[in-house]
Amino acid sequence: MSYLLSLIAAASLASSVAPLDPVDVVDDAARQRGDRSEVLVLGTAHLSGLPADYDREVFDPLLERLQEWAPEAIANEALSGPQCDYLRAHFFAYEGTADEYCPDPTPARLALGLTGAQAEQEVEALLAAPMAERTPGQRRRLAALFLAMGEPTSALVQWHRLAETERRADEHLTPFLVEILQRRGQGRDEDSIIASRLAARLGLERVYPVDDHTGDRASGISDDNIFGAEIAEIWDNDAVKRLLERSERSQHAFLESGDVLAWYRAINDPSQMSDTMAGDFGAAAGSKLPGNTGRRYLAYWETRNLRMVGNLREVIGPGRRVLAIVGASHVPYYHRYLGMMSDVELADLTKVLDD
Repeated sequence: MSYLLSLIAAASLASSVAPLDPVDVVDDAARQRGDRSEVLVLGTAHLSGLPADYDREVFDPLLERLQEWAPEAIANEALSGPQCDYLRAHFFAYEGTADEYCPDPTPARLALGLTGAQAEQEVEALLAAPMAERTPGQRRRLAALFLAMGEPTSALVQWHRLAETERRADEHLTPFLVEILQRRGQGRDEDSIIASRLAARLGLERVYPVDDHTGDRASGISDDNIFGAEIAEIWDNDAVKRLLERSERSQHAFLESGDVLAWYRAINDPSQMSDTMAGDFGAAAGSKLPGNTGRRYLAYWETRNLRMVGNLREVIGPGRRVLAIVGASHVPYYHRYLGMMSDVELADLTKVLDD
């Protein structure tokens, strides 16, 4: 074979090999450097379904395991104050969304005479000043500021970090705002039972909300009646039935035994995650119903999770060890999207929860 033919053959062989993903270079560089940011994703049931008088101390073994993992930041499934302000301002596109997902910051803003942005600016300035411990007055001020931002879980962190005798009203925290914190402290949700209490135990100052509903418009405009009928048909499958039966069984076992670690192992079991993907989003992706509901639903869901993980990546920043608490159906998407990031390494939840 001539030299020219050899070159042609080599070029032809090279062109038949799929090119490497250029981002692999970044992944390799981060791995070689080491010390990538660890993220632990805790899938959870939404605890609002628990009995009103359920003893929150039953969750202490879970808090202890998470405390041992020692996250430097905690992210929760809630909307940030700025996003809530955006949703209110763009009510024409997100009718009812802020009403459903956002707390009302108005009382705190009126009490402090601040906008949400001004409250956030002051919070950032206060937290940028490192100190071993803050005075009770500073913590009450921070609690009021977080309420004004529209982020009550972080306000609750400050409330928990106060001594019992210091949990009172003052010139910053009005009696009405104190009532808000007291009610939230007794709330039945993962923010009041897990996230805020864990943050206080760890000596953290806040919890970072990373949920996102700005992508709800990705589903496009559809007839609600058609959407409701078709989504019910999409969810009528064996995987969903298995999932519901297992979820009910594991929650009942938890309520009977109080074994919170066993319950969270069940919630995060890979086979349960597989049924969620197959029965919910997989069924939607494969649906050929005429209203195109499956693809609309999937567009909303993928957009939401991409933006949630984008918000989470901001929290991780240049090297934080982060615990992300999120509804269990988000977990496989969190794992997929976080797994695409060069400077992020997923921690093994099994090692945290196992006996």
